[in-house]
Amino acid sequence: MPDSEDVCVLIPTLNEAETIGNVIDGFQEQGFSNVLVVDGSSEDETQDVAESHGARVIEQSGVGKGQAVREGIENIETEYILMLDGDGTYKPGDADLMLEPLDNGFRHVIGNRFANMENGSMTRLNRFGNRLINKAFAVIHGQDFQDILSGYRAFSRKSVERAYLTSDGFGVETELAVECVKHSVPTTVVPITYEERPDESETNLHPVWDGGDIIMTLYQLAKTNNPLFYFGSMGVLSGLLGVILAAYVAVEWFIPPRVSHEVIAVVAGVSIIFGVQLLMFGVLSDMIVTLHREQMRRIDERR
Repeated sequence: MPDSEDVCVLIPTLNEAETIGNVIDGFQEQGFSNVLVVDGSSEDETQDVAESHGARVIEQSGVGKGQAVREGIENIETEYILMLDGDGTYKPGDADLMLEPLDNGFRHVIGNRFANMENGSMTRLNRFGNRLINKAFAVIHGQDFQDILSGYRAFSRKSVERAYLTSDGFGVETELAVECVKHSVPTTVVPITYEERPDESETNLHPVWDGGDIIMTLYQLAKTNNPLFYFGSMGVLSGLLGVILAAYVAVEWFIPPRVSHEVIAVVAGVSIIFGVQLLMFGVLSDMIVTLHREQMRRIDERR
């Protein structure tokens, strides 16, 4: 396991005054003195509490968890980063479990909350949404990381230097998972305990709004990681629409009384052609991405 001196604990926060102190104390008790809190201009005493408990605190220049994570990484110089939320749902005692794989060839570790989830720690809606997103990720990106939305991560700083993170919100975990697949970062999943949020702490997550944002992020990232799925899915939908419209035109024309639908017929033809073009573009893009990955792998082997 990496030495605690080589690890920085990164905690993005927003109005976590009720819990951040206990979280910082928990890591210090585990021997992690380097704690960085990136605060999103909290309206409570989060920053003061974090500083009083010995953490280094910076106020992020933008808004959103994703932006806080990016800014935090830029301000970290240690070799390894242990990232988690400051809401008290993740156990500092799981830190060693998270960091251990980094000494065994892995460069990114995801804590699986579903391995030991306490009653009341996640609503049924959130649980269903998480399961759905994880299944979608496995289908679209070809890897099953079991819990891609987990906020408990351990990774080497070098492994995220090539990552292209743009999400400002809760989609940052999805981006990190996609970047691991895209750049073939050795990634593993470890079981962790996910505890119920303390009663005095309020969640910053909006299940419907943020869930929709995460799904859109998941689909948009397929454009560069799995272009065949991205363009192929749109091509299939366009072609299917064209076939349905063409079938309607044919039925109306061949079954008396015959009715001609020239405009709909043109739309059907254009839709089918557009769908086929998208499928062809997806195949070509997938070939380019595959060749690019092979070239990058060879470059990395020569370093």
